[in-house]
Amino acid sequence: MPDDQPPSDPHIGRTSGRGVGGDGPAPSLSRQELQNRRGGRRSRTWLYILIAVVVIIGAIVAAIAASSATSTTATKPPAKPKDTTTTTVPVAPSCPLTGAPAPGGAVPARPALGVKIGNYSGDRPSAGLNQADIVFEEPVEGSITRILAVFQCQSAPLVGDLRSAREPDVGILSQLSHPIFAHAGGIDPVLALLKAAPITDVNVLDGSGSMLIKPAGRVAPYSTFTSTAAMWALYPSDLTAPSPIYQYSSGLPSGSVAGSGASVHIPFSSSSDVTWEWSASTDSYLRLYSNEPDKLLDGSQTAADNVVIMTVHTTSGPWVENSEGGLEVQVTATGSGPLVVMRNGVAITGTWSRSSLTGPATLTAANGSPITLQPGNTWNELVPVGIPVTITGTPPAASATSTTTKAK
Repeated sequence: MPDDQPPSDPHIGRTSGRGVGGDGPAPSLSRQELQNRRGGRRSRTWLYILIAVVVIIGAIVAAIAASSATSTTATKPPAKPKDTTTTTVPVAPSCPLTGAPAPGGAVPARPALGVKIGNYSGDRPSAGLNQADIVFEEPVEGSITRILAVFQCQSAPLVGDLRSAREPDVGILSQLSHPIFAHAGGIDPVLALLKAAPITDVNVLDGSGSMLIKPAGRVAPYSTFTSTAAMWALYPSDLTAPSPIYQYSSGLPSGSVAGSGASVHIPFSSSSDVTWEWSASTDSYLRLYSNEPDKLLDGSQTAADNVVIMTVHTTSGPWVENSEGGLEVQVTATGSGPLVVMRNGVAITGTWSRSSLTGPATLTAANGSPITLQPGNTWNELVPVGIPVTITGTPPAASATSTTTKAK
């Protein structure tokens, strides 16, 4: 070996084990110690790797969970807001003169129409009475009656027979919000009253024959008929419906007592001996003259859902009404008097009161509560003081089966 080469050293290339200052040779390590140190370093390395792997896997799991939550939130439909809207069921309009649902869902845009109809034996059978909203029966000369049929929601292709006007017509019609009134003439004082009243007066004897109908088999003076369409057509620009004159309810008024088969008898005269009988099968009152059914021209019997019977004060004169010297019967339409209301097989007694001709009467039961009518058509009977009104059945607060109301 050359002299210039240092001697071989088995520790050359190993890590120095010198102390601080490097002033001494590092102690030599055995092979076992070296292997132990290397094994320790490898164990720590794998631990670090394992921790890193766990951290990475945890991060991946967290990311997947977050992504899933985000996806679920994105696809879930938003919650519907709580509905706080109140649903209101529309109320169908009612006919002002019947309280029944208006035909076709709307009250016809037209005024009330009154038609004056005769009630002598020769005037019968009448036409159109069951189509009227309200029918008024009024006393006239000779203790007979005449009829004033009022139409608004309902109509009739044939109405009659038309007869002359009378003084009570003014009191009846003035409460109907300026109605049309069709009649066949009248004496001069009555015609003057009509002209001064809030009424559209139609004297068919002064008009065109096109508004009149002459049914086969009828002779004068019982042959003059018309239709509601012909009368309303005279005033096409009058679109104002009347105000109600009664109150209505489907339930019986307070204090009512049902009476099975209740009826009422009103003997106006021998030719106008009227009875109204309750019919459970038709749920209405049927009209009879001297216990015989009052049949109309179409074969049906006169019927009413309500019968309102008002006892009224009357006077005779000063006008002569006919060639026989009969004096005009005048009715005191305001004030108060005894009352019977028949509805649903029930008779309700009380009082009517009316303060003005342009306003309707108030109907009050004996117990002080308002009297309401059954929705439907009504007959209003104006009965002179002194004529008995006899109720058969069970009137309120009465134990007898027959009660007679007779005003003094």
